[in-house]
Amino acid sequence: MKRLIAGAAVTILALAGCSGQGNRLTIATGSTTGVYYVYGGGLATQLKNSIPNTQANASVTSASLENIKLLAEGKAHIGFSQTDAAADAINGTGSFTAKQPVKAIARIYDNYTQVVIAPGVAVTKLADLKGKKVSLGPANSGTQVVARRMLEAVGLSPDTDVSKQQLSINDSVQAVKDGTIDAFFWVGGVPTAGVVDLATSKPDIKLLDTSDVLQGMSAKFGATYVGLDIDLTKYKQTGTIKTVGVANVLLVPDKMDEQLAYDITKTLFEKKAELVKVHPEAENLDPKLGPQVEPIPLHPGAARYFKEKNG
Repeated sequence: MKRLIAGAAVTILALAGCSGQGNRLTIATGSTTGVYYVYGGGLATQLKNSIPNTQANASVTSASLENIKLLAEGKAHIGFSQTDAAADAINGTGSFTAKQPVKAIARIYDNYTQVVIAPGVAVTKLADLKGKKVSLGPANSGTQVVARRMLEAVGLSPDTDVSKQQLSINDSVQAVKDGTIDAFFWVGGVPTAGVVDLATSKPDIKLLDTSDVLQGMSAKFGATYVGLDIDLTKYKQTGTIKTVGVANVLLVPDKMDEQLAYDITKTLFEKKAELVKVHPEAENLDPKLGPQVEPIPLHPGAARYFKEKNG
């Protein structure tokens, strides 16, 4: 990835915060069949329609980690991220060698860890993935952060105990169809279009219950990870399974103009009905829950909106 020179990055961010010249906002999302991209496209439309002199577009990315890097480099102005990746970013840990200059504007919905097992593969628990061909998600993705931590929680090395691949959700779905992988991790909303497509063409796929790793992950990483239930009817199956969940936040550069951050946050919550039409995960937008972005700092513009809204 080519880096913008520092002056260019500053220019882009200054333009994004200057309503007199107009706002040109790039929203860093994820793959085209994931929730981030669909949700981000809907948000771009609402920002264009709601904030005067604003243009916005959703950009395809590898998701959380790449999105944070794009924000830090001035190549994006809004980014979707899981809280675990964002926590590493602000602390300069994990995949980050230095603290990243980002703040959150809102918690938006929770991601579900979805471990999809190809038809005919004998896997009933995470530890059974040993020796299997497994996609952990693309490099620089939040999916890979969770996948690696989950495998380590059951005593497997993600680098040596599985035949590791780093595929996007689109490529993972195709690989199962082609019979070239045994399983893949996907961390995202429910339903995810790519998994729906796979379940339609391969009804014998299985989504794995991963509740057995939650205690270990919570002990190591705190409240970042929670237990969630996946309603399998969303994927043309029956029943529910338990899995590991992680909250999603919208991030912006920490130097974003306060009024612009306020306007973005206000649009997000006050255009909820329109966003729900784009993806059902927008139903989870709640101004009471929105400011709960710990441990990521809340941007002052967003804090002002929540104070006005919640009192």
